[in-house]
Amino acid sequence: MIEVKNITKKYGNTIALDDVSFKIEEGEIVGLLGPNGAGKSTTMNIITGYIEPTEGEVFIDGINMLKNPKKAKRNIGYMPEGVPLYGDLTAKEFVTYMAGIKKVEKKSLKEKVNNIIEQTGLKDVQNKLIRNLSRGYKQRVSMAGALVGEPKVLILDEPTVGLDPKQITEIRSLIKKLGKDHTVILSSHILSEVSQICDKVIIINKGKLIAIDTPSNLENKTLNNNSIYVTVEDANNKLVKIVEGIENVKEVKLVTENEDGTKQYLISGNDGKDLRKVIFASLAKENITIFEMKKSDATLEEAFMKLIDEGGEE
Repeated sequence: MIEVKNITKKYGNTIALDDVSFKIEEGEIVGLLGPNGAGKSTTMNIITGYIEPTEGEVFIDGINMLKNPKKAKRNIGYMPEGVPLYGDLTAKEFVTYMAGIKKVEKKSLKEKVNNIIEQTGLKDVQNKLIRNLSRGYKQRVSMAGALVGEPKVLILDEPTVGLDPKQITEIRSLIKKLGKDHTVILSSHILSEVSQICDKVIIINKGKLIAIDTPSNLENKTLNNNSIYVTVEDANNKLVKIVEGIENVKEVKLVTENEDGTKQYLISGNDGKDLRKVIFASLAKENITIFEMKKSDATLEEAFMKLIDEGGEE
């Protein structure tokens, strides 16, 4: 459905993207991740045809974006972050306006606009001015504008930014539904959101592709199966020295210092060695109070940070 081949983008001597290649299959929901300045926006702008690459090619449903941009763009619905909306239009008027821009046939325009309004949950507010809508409904209006013209590909840039928890849940549910009929690329800083919604994750750092896989595979690949979080009262900073002396302990790292005076440490050990019993006994012997001890779980956040750190090494 989407093929990015050897894309490089240069701005003078600055390389925003460096020989990036990946494929996205039809019907996949894919998360595009990376730190600020990593090249995510540049990647999305090239895929949509908004800017041209310095080198490389993009194919949308087999159509070369550079050689046949109009035909390729018909397959794309793009919702940029902070998409401008016309506050003096109603939700329905805006969707109708977008349908006109995308040259939807007049004989089917009314029906298709009504279908999109129904699909995006705008029916109850379709006749309200956009300026009077909540942030969540404005996001829905933006998404409805991207859906006009029945594109095969939806590209959503930070679709839940600035929303309250209820609105975030609603937009996530809508994206999952849209994924049944569209190929979706989703850019988000909320990694738990990507983990819940996406079938695949693409991670870019410093203009380079550093990982492409399912969220679960990325989590499992970076999981240390013998890591323990320990929260203790350790005013005299004795824990590190004590734990480092325990057999099979590989690393002790201070994670947080809490306002109540407690500290959380991450203790990593050799695989196959359960360290909890010996750590408990050793700390109790030194009168260090343990408030919590738990095994580390794999998360996309941890996988992301580890891959970014490794990718940043020269």
